[in-house]
Amino acid sequence: MSAKKSAEPSTESIARTERRRLAAEEGARAMADAERRAVDVRNNMARLRELREARDAADGDLRASSSSAPALKKRKRKLSR
Repeated sequence: MSAKKSAEPSTESIARTERRRLAAEEGARAMADAERRAVDVRNNMARLRELREARDAADGDLRASSSSAPALKKRKRKLSR
């Protein structure tokens, strides 16, 4: 007995093809979403870096202007016995 292939696909074949198509679409959406989140993270990191650099520059200017003032001496703690 030889198995004949019919011109019509089987219901299992149709279901398998549909699952593969849906998986491919879902994978494409997931990849696009991951890339969009990565872009958002990079943009946020750049924004925070700019803020940090501006803050550090302002702190550097403040330190440079206050370095002419005499430095306060730290008190030493006395050990109690």
